[in-house]
Amino acid sequence: MEDHVAMVKDNGFDVWIANSHGTKYSRQHKSLSINSSDYWNWSWDELVSYDLPATFQYVQDQTGQKLHYVGHSQGTLVALAAFSKDQLPNMLRSAALLSPIGYVGQMTSPLATKAAENFVAEILYKLGIFEFDLKGGSVAKFLRDMCKSTAIDCTNLLTSFTGPNCCLSPSIVNIFLDHEPQSTAPKNMIHLSQMIRQGTLAMFDYENTDENNRHYGQPTPPVYDMTRIPNDLPLLMSYGGADALSDVKDVQLLLESLKDHEGDKLVVQYRNDYAHADYVMGENAKQDVYEPLISFFKLQ
Repeated sequence: MEDHVAMVKDNGFDVWIANSHGTKYSRQHKSLSINSSDYWNWSWDELVSYDLPATFQYVQDQTGQKLHYVGHSQGTLVALAAFSKDQLPNMLRSAALLSPIGYVGQMTSPLATKAAENFVAEILYKLGIFEFDLKGGSVAKFLRDMCKSTAIDCTNLLTSFTGPNCCLSPSIVNIFLDHEPQSTAPKNMIHLSQMIRQGTLAMFDYENTDENNRHYGQPTPPVYDMTRIPNDLPLLMSYGGADALSDVKDVQLLLESLKDHEGDKLVVQYRNDYAHADYVMGENAKQDVYEPLISFFKLQ
């Protein structure tokens, strides 16, 4: 990943890297302790409404320029949702979305789908576990037990989660596992599980009419309407045929919702052999993904 960042920088771009809510790099909250339930009371809705706009605003305030955005996985989900609410396009020149996540109802990741089907996040939340940490404690034990009971081969956690990545060296996988996966909020995992089970792209469902009415003024969560993304917003989407999280069928559903996008403003790249992690760690991603990405940015 460092090579990819350096490559973008060497092509004349300032590179700003944002850390998502909950990671070990973003725990300096002004008032909340990471041991409090309030600290973890969020889903990716809050990343859409608060974190991403604040990040864009900060970078624009520092540079005085509109941004080119690169997102991967959840970073694409929050971007697409924000674009659909017309929150960021006035600060944006273009966006490159790698392993785009919009719809996940046809996801093939055995670990993610089984966790959703078995309501793992909901159970952990009810047990009072505020931090969803795959690397240790109750969450890791729960998932190990699930692997045993469902016959999922979790000896290779990365493959079980992301799909069979084509182009990762053993050394880069070891580096990746030193840093990832990072913690998130159980509420965020519940939200993603709802999307997997229901095939929807909507805000968090409190699964209670009164609670939904209190938060949204309606009995069901509002949807993020992808057709509301501005048709003239330059987008590059790159997805892989072996990706178990950003499944081809789900990406095609997302692309169908963008069918009215201006033809020269939507560039789609398909890599048949790529899975989810290849986009950030693949040995050949420089040539396959990042050189076309930089060329796309330079055209905008």
